[in-house]
Amino acid sequence: MTDMPVMVLWVDEAEVYRDALAAAGLADRIELVGVPRATPIPEALKARADALLAWAASPGLLAEMPRLRWVQATTAGVEAWLARDDLRDDLLLTAARGVHRIQMPENILAALFHLTKPIVAAAFDQRESRWTRRVAEPLAGKTLGVLGLGTIGQELARKAEALELRVIGVRRSGAPAAHVETVYTPDRTDAMLGRADFVLNLLPTTPDTRDVMNAERFKAMRPDGYLLNFGRGATVVDGDLVAAVRGGVIAGAVLDVFRQEPLPAEHPFWTTPGITVWPHVGGLHPNRDALVAEMVVDNVSRFLDGRPLLSVVDRVAGY
Repeated sequence: MTDMPVMVLWVDEAEVYRDALAAAGLADRIELVGVPRATPIPEALKARADALLAWAASPGLLAEMPRLRWVQATTAGVEAWLARDDLRDDLLLTAARGVHRIQMPENILAALFHLTKPIVAAAFDQRESRWTRRVAEPLAGKTLGVLGLGTIGQELARKAEALELRVIGVRRSGAPAAHVETVYTPDRTDAMLGRADFVLNLLPTTPDTRDVMNAERFKAMRPDGYLLNFGRGATVVDGDLVAAVRGGVIAGAVLDVFRQEPLPAEHPFWTTPGITVWPHVGGLHPNRDALVAEMVVDNVSRFLDGRPLLSVVDRVAGY
């Protein structure tokens, strides 16, 4: 028992966080207690915890932690945390915002290459020992429209510009963004959709964004345009998307996120020509915990010094 603040590391890779905090010289200022995700947090520890690092939490857990002042989510999306009944108004919630800055843009670029280059066709040809020369569609000169110009969107814009893609996008503030030719406000989303060859959805799930990509939005897109959804599944109306692709309203889609995961075997996304299903791999990284730990180190230092934390969730905005 110590007088130091207590932080519960409710993750399977607690040592990654311990090592990062120790390397930063913070291990002697905070008591770190690791608990594997599949193991309930002991009652005595619940009573002592000042901070919690976790991917998710069982219903009612936060109400059982009276000293808790700060929850650090290990994910960038926090809609599950915001939906909790036990998330007190005085409890700080911070997201792992920015940890996908490298991996997500690279995987989105892979999706763009998947749509324009005969990579899959060549793999199928090889299975049959079949020599088929195919002409790839260039990305240079195409227009990429981004819904949600946050950290990932802006990093992608930087990389896309190097490929000679024209980048436009929608941002709540409408403020200019580096490497983005035109920034639209949300009320002008349809204007952006009509210009884009590829529409990338990076929106979080909020009351304003739920079902935002619906039949009317697909009609606003170009008939040869593609949707790429790497944001949240709840922002797309599944049935409307299937109908739009099957009816030729849009050309197709690459989907990495879904309303229900794993995607049920009977879902029409699996069998609709023109729709490609990826199993939520856009943000996966072989050293993901180490990336989160870098941010946690900064926030633990701020927490101990009484300074404002980074990536505090705006509960009204939903992220």
